[in-house]
Amino acid sequence: QVQLVESGGGLVQPGGSLRLSCAASGNIFSIYAMGWYHQAPGKQRELVATITSGGTTNYADSVKGRFTISRDNAKNTVYLQMNSLKPEDTAVYYCNAELRTRSSAPARNYWGQGTQVTVSS
Repeated sequence: QVQLVESGGGLVQPGGSLRLSCAASGNIFSIYAMGWYHQAPGKQRELVATITSGGTTNYADSVKGRFTISRDNAKNTVYLQMNSLKPEDTAVYYCNAELRTRSSAPARNYWGQGTQVTVSS
């Protein structure tokens, strides 16, 4: 079994900051890309940022310059530093990891349970 557990969400005023964390645990052989997605009410889940095992990052245009994704491979943990938050950033944020549970298994995607981020005055 593999678990992805997110933390760090909450309520913040516009212009404020939050840091999300996501730790992967369980039967993990290797982790490839990790990332963050968000889903606002009535909308589809969208990519926020991804990072490969080698550290290559990719961001949605809407968060470039404001959000920073990073990871600690030794801890199987990915982070999302969110600065200059806007009301339109309000959503449930989900952690994603592409990983293998053993060397002979194909890589597949796993998701966390989500953490709510609300940006409001």
